[in-house]
Amino acid sequence: MYDIKELTKDIHQNAERQEFVKTLMSGSIEPNLYATYLYNQLQCYAVLEKYGYENSLFRTTPNLPRAEHIHYDFKALWVPTITHQSFPVITESTRKYVAHIETIKEDAEKLYAHIYTRHLGDVSGGQMIMRKTPGPNRYYKFKHGEIKEYKRIVKETINSYLNVYQLNILNECRFCFASATELFKEMNDMDYSKPLILTNEVKDDLGTTN
Repeated sequence: MYDIKELTKDIHQNAERQEFVKTLMSGSIEPNLYATYLYNQLQCYAVLEKYGYENSLFRTTPNLPRAEHIHYDFKALWVPTITHQSFPVITESTRKYVAHIETIKEDAEKLYAHIYTRHLGDVSGGQMIMRKTPGPNRYYKFKHGEIKEYKRIVKETINSYLNVYQLNILNECRFCFASATELFKEMNDMDYSKPLILTNEVKDDLGTTN
């Protein structure tokens, strides 16, 4: 019997070693930076959960979907400013992830590999992130008893798929972890806590130079 946790251990650990994860867990992440992260997560979860519903993948875990809660947290945190427009930037890894999900929208077992990678993380490590990040954090909140039960169901389901579809499942899980790693790297390049240095062209546009 195959176990997906063991088969993805290396790429999972690589994602957790990214510098942005340290920022998430620092307890002092800048709110708009976290909101940008949430906005990109929202794009990924929204498309995944749309097709998850269409393929009845949340039948036994009805409160597992997170998109609605991520959207709530984002709206509570995001503050448009002169340097932060109406909505945050959507990163390249997010665009590629959304496009990929569109290509597997009718493959239930492949979609579930992404649900395992993302949503099982929410009921596991997400519970620690919740205590360190700003905002209402509905993203990581579940009803009493759901965390233990959902962990069991998701693990049993993904391993049952894995032992039938094997390579399909493993490749999708690895793709999802790799996408998360790229997003962490992209987020690490954004630091809203640093003062903005305006170029002369921007200063002229703002009317701040003669």
